[in-house]
Amino acid sequence: MYIKMIKRRLLSVIAALVFLLALSGCGAAEKEGSVYMNINAEKAKEMMDGLEKFVLLDARSEEEFLEGHIPGAMVIPHDEIEERAEAEIPEKDVPVFVYCRSGNRSKTASKALVDLGYSEVYEFGGIIDWPYEIEQ
Repeated sequence: MYIKMIKRRLLSVIAALVFLLALSGCGAAEKEGSVYMNINAEKAKEMMDGLEKFVLLDARSEEEFLEGHIPGAMVIPHDEIEERAEAEIPEKDVPVFVYCRSGNRSKTASKALVDLGYSEVYEFGGIIDWPYEIEQ
């Protein structure tokens, strides 16, 4: 009987841990009120179409940007976010949608924006997955 009670408690603890891990691993990174959310291109387009004000950030190099980018995007290479973001995106509460080529640099850039205190950052992967218009 004592062993059954221990097993039940152990199962309860494991269930609680699994629940907490599920909540913390839902594609978001948080820091002091700032959030970066992983979304897909379709969701990003839908959200941007419904907003009056947002920033669309290309985290690739200037050269890659000039080869083709999503209309309305600004470019700040991922490795320059910490130095340039606050000057070029002064409003930290405006939604920022971030992409790169395949999704790696956009994650780095999104994390940096969160660390700088931006409160609404959406990372939607790479331009290679963007099924909509691309400007050259």
